[in-house]
Amino acid sequence: MMKKMTAIVALMAVFTLAICFIILGSVSVELMAALKIDAGQFGSLVMGLFLTSCIVQFLIGPLVDKYGYKSLAVFGFSVTALSMFLLAFATTFSVAFMACILLGFGGMSLNTVGNTLIPVVLFDGKDPARASNFGNGFFGLGYVLTPLLIVFILQTEGLNYTTALIIIGVLSLVFLVFALSTSFPQVPSGFTYSKAFKVLFKPAVLLAAFALFCYMSLEISMGTWIKKLMEELFGGSENINATIQAGLVLSLFGGSMMIGRFLTSTIKNLTAIGSRVIIFSSVLALVSIFLMIVAKGPVLGIIAVLLAGIAFAPIFPTIVGVTFSKFDPSLYGSIFGIIFSAGLLGGTLIPKFIGDLSVGSTVQQSLPIAGIMAGMLLVISLFIGRVGKLKVK
Repeated sequence: MMKKMTAIVALMAVFTLAICFIILGSVSVELMAALKIDAGQFGSLVMGLFLTSCIVQFLIGPLVDKYGYKSLAVFGFSVTALSMFLLAFATTFSVAFMACILLGFGGMSLNTVGNTLIPVVLFDGKDPARASNFGNGFFGLGYVLTPLLIVFILQTEGLNYTTALIIIGVLSLVFLVFALSTSFPQVPSGFTYSKAFKVLFKPAVLLAAFALFCYMSLEISMGTWIKKLMEELFGGSENINATIQAGLVLSLFGGSMMIGRFLTSTIKNLTAIGSRVIIFSSVLALVSIFLMIVAKGPVLGIIAVLLAGIAFAPIFPTIVGVTFSKFDPSLYGSIFGIIFSAGLLGGTLIPKFIGDLSVGSTVQQSLPIAGIMAGMLLVISLFIGRVGKLKVK
C-alpha cells in the first residue's frame, strides 16, 4: 500500500510539472491582452520560467540523492500553488515575471521527485525506460487537461483565465496533502557530491544532455506557441472562435503525447531498444515541424500538431530511462539534474528566439528554428545507444 501511494504522488508530481510547462502557452493570448504585452515580452516570461528552472534543476538534482524525496515534494507542491495564485492576480509584467520565477522553483522540485522516483517504484525498477514512459504519460495528461480547462473557463460567462489559475493552485494544495501523508523510500546510501561532479563528464550523460537540449527546445516551443500558430491558421486573434479552437488543438498535442507514452510503456524491455525508438521519433518530429511550416490552413496544421505529439511522446522518457540504465540508482538525481538542466537551457533559449522573430511577423515563419533543432536531435540520437554501462567510483 505504501508503495502504491508513493507511486501516486510521483505521478501527481509529473502531472503538475506538465501544468507548469503548459500553463503559459495555455493562457498566452489572454495573458498578453491582460498585461498589454507583445509576443516578445511574453517570450521573456517563458524565458524567466525556464531559465530559472535550468539553474534550479542543476542545483536541486543532487539534493534528492542526498536528502530524499519528501521535502522536495512538499516544497514543490507548495511553491507551485503560490506561483499560480500570484500569476492569477498579476496586473503587471513584473508581477507575472516573479510568478514565473517561483514556478521554476516549484516545477523543478516536482520534476526531480517524479522523474527519479518513477523508475524506482514502477515495474520493480527493472525497466527504467518503460517506467519513465508510463509515468510521463501522466505528464501528457496534464498537457491535455490544462488547455481544456482554459477553454471551458473561457466559454463560461463571467469567468476568465484567472479562475483556471486559481483552480490549479487549489489542486496543487490537494496534492500537497498527499505528499505530506505519504512515506517515501530511503535513497541509497553512499552518495557524495564528488560522485555527482564526476558524473558530469561521462559520455552517456553528455550525450543525453545534448539530446535533451534539442528535444526540450522543441517540446517547450510547441507548448508555448502552438496556440498562437493555430490561431493564425484559424484566422487571427480578432476571432474569439479562432482562439478557442486553437486552445483545443493545443490540448490535442498533449493528448497525442499522453497516448503515445502510454502505448510505448506497453513495450517490454523498452530500455534495450530505446536508442532505435529515439531515432525513429526524431525523424517523425522533423516531418511534423515541416508540415507546420508549409501549412496553409488549420487542417494540415492540426495533422502536424497531432503527429508532433506522437513523435515527441517517447523521446524524453526514453532518453532518461536509457541513461539511467547505465548508472547506479544512487546517482539518478544527480544525473537527472545535469541532463534536464541542459534540456531546460534549450527550452529557455529557443521559444524566446521564436517569439522575438514572430514580432511583426508570424509564429509559422519562425518555425524553421524548430526544424533545425529537430535535425540536430536526429544526429545526436544516432550515438546514444553506442555508450555502454558505466560505474562511478
